[in-house]
Amino acid sequence: MVGTRQRPTSAAQDALDLRVALGRLLRRLREVSTGEELSTSQASVLARLGKGEAATASGLAEIEGVRPQSMAATIAALEQAGLVTRTPDPSDGRRQLVTLTRAGRDAERGNRDARHAWLERVMAEQLSDSERRTLATAAVIIDKLARW
Repeated sequence: MVGTRQRPTSAAQDALDLRVALGRLLRRLREVSTGEELSTSQASVLARLGKGEAATASGLAEIEGVRPQSMAATIAALEQAGLVTRTPDPSDGRRQLVTLTRAGRDAERGNRDARHAWLERVMAEQLSDSERRTLATAAVIIDKLARW
């Protein structure tokens, strides 16, 4: 269990513990939303579009680690809900660009704000000042790893 070991560990074990803990936190954050009827994959696509991580179905499929057919279904559902639009790519007519609508931006922002509020609340209620300071230090280190 993370945080319960007393003896020195290897970098391999530390890496595994970090990956597992971050994965759990990310999955939990994905579960937090504004209560709108979006699947986890739909909310994730809105978040990626909101961050500008991809603009095509194939790009989104690659980032999400799903098959293009699955991403096409997700995008179709988001389009039907009025959260995204698809337009032809001016540089390649075979592709379509996926963009957030105003409603999509609002939904993405609402989900992001709900996740932030949940994390802030849980940290305030469940962690000591010392633990929060440790997490702040860890965030700097994790960001350094992410930029490597």
